[in-house]
Parts: sequence; structure tokens; C-alpha cells
Amino acid sequence: MTAESPLISGKLFRGFRKRGLQPRVLTSRDTGLPLEDVKGDFAKRLFDIVFSLLVLILFSPVYLLLASLIAIGSPGPIFYRQKRIGKNYKPFGCIKFRTMVTNADEILREMMETSPELRSEFEGNFKLKNDPRVTCIGKFLRVTSLDEFPQFWNVLKGDMSVVGPRPLVVEELFMYGRNIDKILTIKPGITGLWQVSGRNDIPYERRVQIDVYYVNFRNLWLDLWVIFKTIGVVIFPTNNGAY
Repeated sequence: MTAESPLISGKLFRGFRKRGLQPRVLTSRDTGLPLEDVKGDFAKRLFDIVFSLLVLILFSPVYLLLASLIAIGSPGPIFYRQKRIGKNYKPFGCIKFRTMVTNADEILREMMETSPELRSEFEGNFKLKNDPRVTCIGKFLRVTSLDEFPQFWNVLKGDMSVVGPRPLVVEELFMYGRNIDKILTIKPGITGLWQVSGRNDIPYERRVQIDVYYVNFRNLWLDLWVIFKTIGVVIFPTNNGAY
């Protein structure tokens, strides 16, 4: 699915049905347990821990290589920690590989003051498509979504899940309106429906719809489908809306 794909369109809904992901209320006799009940929450947490450990162990050479390239590419720390809002409005430090220069915040303030176009773009999406603050290795990490690799540590700590809604910064909360209370009833995810539906190239209001859809109809099979699609986005990052 590319950045041009319509958000949760009729085609996507039909695809869910074909894969057994049609929204429905599942019982304990179903193979896809409802993640809102206690048993489903336990299964999801167990999956998060096992999957995260496997990724961190199996791909540790890649992890170390990327960390080395970041250190060589530009001065500054390897990791970047940003305050995000998690389940039940609990703030946490979301860990990423650093993709920007160390004085990124100062540069952003200058750009916002001197360029109304960039200011409007940032206020609408909280991102810039052609951001001059991003380093060379940072561009690669963002396009492939490998900058989010360290967030598996957040999953092990219990701040995040492998699959879930987008982890939000404080400034974004108001954009979810009355939906924000529902979104923050579960943990944010490293990946999710938004990441495999076009990411930054889809309108913000549709991102909100995606997150609400996931909260309402999440189940284990949907999580596995999202993970499968995410692998494709990482391996074939063309037109995936990541920047």
C-alpha cells in the first residue's frame, strides 16, 4: 500500500474482510481474541515482549551499524528522546535514532519566523517534507522508518506496543478533538494502520480516523496484518509517505 492509497477505503475494508479482519465482536472461542478484555491484553503484552526481544537480538548488528553511521555522520548523540503522551495521558520519553542536526529546534524557530509557507506546513502536519535539518543518514532512516528501531525498548518498558495508534506530542492532542480520550485508552504503537496507509501524505483528519478505527476494531490478526505490511514498507520504501 502506497502513500496514494485511500485511507480505510471501501477497497481496504474489503481487503480486511478477505483476510478475516472484518470488524466484529469476538468471543473467547475465536482465534482473534478481543484485545479489550483481560485475556486479550495479556496476549498482546506477551506478544509485544517476545517480538521486541527477537527483533533487538536478531537485528543487533544492524542496530550497531546504524548507531555507528549516525555517530560518524554528524556530531551529537546517537539517540533522540522526545516527550510523547501514552495510555491514560501518561507522558513518556519516546526513543528514536537521531535524524537531525543538534540545533534543530533553533533552526526550526528561525524558519517559522522567516517563512510563512514552512510555518503553515509544520502547523498542519508537525513535519516538513523537505526539512533542511535532517542529516544524510537521517533521510535514509526516515524513509525506511529505521529511525524508530530503538522504540522496541519503549515496548519492553511498557510505554508502547508494537502495533497501536500514533504516539502523539502534546501539541497534537487538540487536533484529535473529542476522539482523544478514546485514543489514549490504549498504548501507542511503533507501527500501525497509519504507517501502512500513506503516513505523512494523508490529511491529518484521516490520520485521526485511522487511529479511531484501530482502537474500535483491534484484534490480534489485525496486528499481524499491520506488521506484515510494515515489513514491506521498510524493505520497499518507495512512496510510503515517510520523510
